[in-house]
Amino acid sequence: MKLSALIVDDEFNARSNLKLMLDEYCPEIAVMDVAESAEDARFKIKKQEPDVVFLDIAMPNEDGFAFLKTLPNRKFSVVFTTAYNEFALKAFKANAIDYLEKPLSIEDLQNAVQKLIRLHGTKEAHTPKEINTFIEEVIEPKALDRISIPTRDGYIILKNEDILHLEASDNYTMLYLKNGKRHLSSKNIKVYEENLDPSVFYRIHKSHIINVKDHLKEFSRAEGNVAILSNGKLVPVSRRKLSDFLSFIHTF
Repeated sequence: MKLSALIVDDEFNARSNLKLMLDEYCPEIAVMDVAESAEDARFKIKKQEPDVVFLDIAMPNEDGFAFLKTLPNRKFSVVFTTAYNEFALKAFKANAIDYLEKPLSIEDLQNAVQKLIRLHGTKEAHTPKEINTFIEEVIEPKALDRISIPTRDGYIILKNEDILHLEASDNYTMLYLKNGKRHLSSKNIKVYEENLDPSVFYRIHKSHIINVKDHLKEFSRAEGNVAILSNGKLVPVSRRKLSDFLSFIHTF
């Protein structure tokens, strides 16, 4: 069996890399086309009717989840490609949803393709309704209001409202909590910038992300352009970020 596929990802390198991997290592898949946005994907799906869509989640304007909701009667299978936080990935695993974690590995890709071949068109495959329910009830509420922090012993699940501030420490990140505790994460601050809810957190400096929604008390020019948090801590706002940051907090 050979399945036709569409790759949907806003990053050129990600699209190209996945296509090359499928062409070289997965002869069961014929990549028909690639799409750089949800809008582009809708047009190409209607025109080409692929068997499977390899779908990036974190796309601007309209992410992968929102995109799927616009196609309630879709007939194609879905394999998510994602750099999502660990909490969401655990939800994928628990519900046996097909996903590939970035950066992609050849072995994971081949395993996903074999599963597609095995399940395609059978009752064991997830229906569009099942995936929509998974997104609405499992992924969206949990992925947005909390995050998983890797520790030496496993993971700690923290609610957004409990996090005051994140500070870069070389390739690590220190998280400061409203109860006064701290947790050191092995992931760098860029990973958190990309995975935290952007309506709650803002990176005000190359070394600092703050919880604007729950813990920003005031902004002070007198103290040298600093954000003052609910625990009284002063966090510097870089000159490069200042204008955008002020525009951002005016939306609250």
